[in-house]
Amino acid sequence: MTSTSLLPAPLAGIRGFLVPMKCADLAATTQFFIERLGFRIDAIFPADSPRTAILSGCNITLRLGVDVADGVTKLDVLCDDAFQLGGEARTLTAPNGAEIRLVPADPPMKQPVNRQELVLSRAGDGATWTVGRAGLRYRDLLPNRHGGAFIASHIRILEGGPVPDYVHFHKIRFQMIFCRKGWVRVVYEGRGEPFVLNAGDCVLQPPQIRHRVLESSAGAEVIEIGTPAEHITMADHEMSLPSATLEPDREFDGQRFVRYEQKHASWNPWRIEGFVASDTGIGAATRGLAGVRVVRPKTSPCVDPQQHASEFCFFFVLSGRMTVRQGADAYPLAADDSITIPGETPYSFVDCSSDLELLEVTLPAELSI
Repeated sequence: MTSTSLLPAPLAGIRGFLVPMKCADLAATTQFFIERLGFRIDAIFPADSPRTAILSGCNITLRLGVDVADGVTKLDVLCDDAFQLGGEARTLTAPNGAEIRLVPADPPMKQPVNRQELVLSRAGDGATWTVGRAGLRYRDLLPNRHGGAFIASHIRILEGGPVPDYVHFHKIRFQMIFCRKGWVRVVYEGRGEPFVLNAGDCVLQPPQIRHRVLESSAGAEVIEIGTPAEHITMADHEMSLPSATLEPDREFDGQRFVRYEQKHASWNPWRIEGFVASDTGIGAATRGLAGVRVVRPKTSPCVDPQQHASEFCFFFVLSGRMTVRQGADAYPLAADDSITIPGETPYSFVDCSSDLELLEVTLPAELSI
C-alpha cells in the first residue's frame, strides 16, 4: 500500500470537477439535461451563437460543447429508484448520443446461490497468507466461498497500535468477529464508549450497524465469518462514534448487537452427546438465523455419525486436537485448523484431546437434522 505521507499536500481551493461532453445540437442537449435530469445553466457562450454551455446538477458540472474534441459518452446517475423508467429499462439516451445509466444510490445486497462442499483448511507451514487492507494478513478458510454465499477468514494484525479505520457499515446478511489472540479495541453505534475485545470474546455485527476499529495489540488475530462473501462496505462521513445515546435493544434489519465475553461463559450440553457448549447469544439476537458457540468435550464424546440439512456448518479448532471422520476418510485437526461440513454428509468427531476447544458457526442457529 502507498503511504499517504509520501504524497503531495491536497490542492487548495478545489470546487469540483468539470466534465466535458461533445454535442452537435447544443440547445436540444442542454434542454435534455435540464428537463430530464434536473440540471441548471450556469453559463452559455458566445451570446450571439452559443457553442458551449456549462450546466450543474447531480453533484457534477458538465461542459457541453460543439467544439469538444474528446468527452465522456456515458454517465452513471445515482438514483433512489434505478428502475423508474419502467420494466428493466435503466438507460436514457441524450440528443448527443450520450448514454445516461440509472444506478441505485443505495445498492442492494446480493445473495448468491449456496454451493456447499467439504473444506479443510490447515494452519501449517503451507498455509497461505495474503496482504489485505491496512496491511492486515488474511488466511482464506473457505477459498471457493460456497459459490459466493459465505466467507471465512483468519486475520492477523502484525503491528499493534492505532488502526487506520473510519466509521463504516456493511450490507450483509450475517457477520461475526471472534477474537482469537491478543485484543482489539472497537466502538459500535448505540453501544457507548469503546471497549476491548479480548481473546475468546465475540461480537455479532448486525447489518448496517456503524462501527470502527480503533487499535489492537501486536499479533492480534480474529476469525471473521459473513454472508454473502462479497458484501458492500459503506463509509459514514456524518456519524461520529461513540454515540451520544445508548440503544441496547435497537434492532438493525431484525438483528441486535451482541458482545460475548469469555469470562462470563456458562456451559451446557451440546447437540452431540459428551460435549458441552457456551452459547454466545447470537442465535437469539438473529432470531435463529445463525448460531455461534464454543464447544468442549466433557465426557467420552459420542462417535456415532451426525449429519445436518442446513446451509452452513463450520468448525475452527481453538485448542487441542481431534479427528473428523467421514466414512472411510479421516481428517486430523489441530489448533488453527478448520473444517466446513456440507449438508447431508455423515461425520463424527473421534480421538478428541481433553483440551479440545472448538468455535462452531452454523446457519441457522439450530441445525436441521
